[in-house]
Amino acid sequence: MKAEEIEEAKPAALNQYGDHAQQEKLTRRILLKLDTRILPMLALLFLCSFLDRTNVGNAKILGLEKDLSITDHQYDIGLAVFYLTYICSELPSNLVLKKASPKLWLPFLTIVWGIITMCLGFVRNFAGFVAVRALLGIAEGGLLPGMVLYLSTFYRRGDLALRIGLFYTAASLSGAFGGLLARGLAAIGPRGGLEGWRWILIIEGLLTFVCGVLSFFVLPNSLESATFLTTEEKEFGRERLMLDNPRTIEGTLASEAESFKWSEVRRGVLELQVWFSATAYFAILSGLYSFGLFLPTIIKSLGFAKDANEVQLWSVIPYAVAAVVTVIVAIISDRLRLRGVIMLFTLPIAIIGYAVIANIDSPRVQYGMTFLMATGQYASVPCILVWLSNNSAGHYKRATTSALQLAIANCGGFVATFNYPSKDGPLFHRGHTIILGLLVFAWFMILLNVLYCAKINRDKKNGKYDQYIGYNDDRNPEFVMIL
Repeated sequence: MKAEEIEEAKPAALNQYGDHAQQEKLTRRILLKLDTRILPMLALLFLCSFLDRTNVGNAKILGLEKDLSITDHQYDIGLAVFYLTYICSELPSNLVLKKASPKLWLPFLTIVWGIITMCLGFVRNFAGFVAVRALLGIAEGGLLPGMVLYLSTFYRRGDLALRIGLFYTAASLSGAFGGLLARGLAAIGPRGGLEGWRWILIIEGLLTFVCGVLSFFVLPNSLESATFLTTEEKEFGRERLMLDNPRTIEGTLASEAESFKWSEVRRGVLELQVWFSATAYFAILSGLYSFGLFLPTIIKSLGFAKDANEVQLWSVIPYAVAAVVTVIVAIISDRLRLRGVIMLFTLPIAIIGYAVIANIDSPRVQYGMTFLMATGQYASVPCILVWLSNNSAGHYKRATTSALQLAIANCGGFVATFNYPSKDGPLFHRGHTIILGLLVFAWFMILLNVLYCAKINRDKKNGKYDQYIGYNDDRNPEFVMIL
């Protein structure tokens, strides 16, 4: 079957569901059900993930280092070990996801890291701190790539940025929520022989455990197993997905018919888009993780917060603003069906923020720049996070590219860990300048990827990919790359 014939056959498959107006009504009903049943749960899991990896930043200013008798350098080692194990677990977890089933695997990971976070509240020395952080990285590493892959089985490519933006907003909100929660939980201690910072870790870990158990009962495995959808909605939802994805001659989605092949993993590893977007994402996460781990320290060093509790409150506002802008940018990205092009406009916001804060002494101006730093980086993430998933077809190639991108990007955690040593305060000129350089690098990587995707689309139009007609993956000429 020729590419043109396949393309004509796809819309025709929806004719049985009525005219365009009826199809639009059915689409809105399906998306509303998916949005209200799946996204809130994923947002909650991701919020727990972000809280549990960054709550040591709150614990640090409340006495963690003193009570464990560890130095700044040892604290940084504990953070670096977390990112190492986190990175190593992402790709294996994504390859396991399909066989283990998302309904079991995602809740299992959440429950395990919730227990590990609680254990972190009971550590007594450097060795215990490092060991528990290492285990936490292994458990948490599979969540984000797994959620991106999971969502791609429910939503079309043009729907994904907003949805991922909504649950990723939980990350920026977790910075605000985490500051408020840490402020409240710290007031519990010392009690029961435990300092206040320990109660932050114990109670947040317990909340994560409860959310993991709840997610098992809420998340469906697939469209077919979603009990909240009618039979008609399930069938129409499948047909919508087929408009975006290559499918077999029998009319089933290619991802459903596909069995595991190492050649697909290799194809994902060698995909040039991965390396453009992953290195850009690495630069962005270097800034984001630095921001999340050390914002309380930076605010404290500026001197206009009276105590540690007030520092927590001042850290709320930049995250809240970033959350709103992130959702707006995600909506625009889906409407325009653009990813990298949007980032070429959002990244400069953060670049300006870092350029100013690195060279201005005024505490008020520096605090104002944290709004630009948070907004420009968080608003870019939904676009880059969904971009590779949009441009990869074939389940195992998509699983590989999504996880590999995140594995490379999360190496930014190593930069974040050592980028803001206390001795550089209160201006942290070196740390801000490093992130500034990385964000400029990210902008150029995104530009190269946009140009590369545009070239692939031109080549497909010019017949250079005709040898792949009928292939059930992204090489098929009918599969158009999103810029």
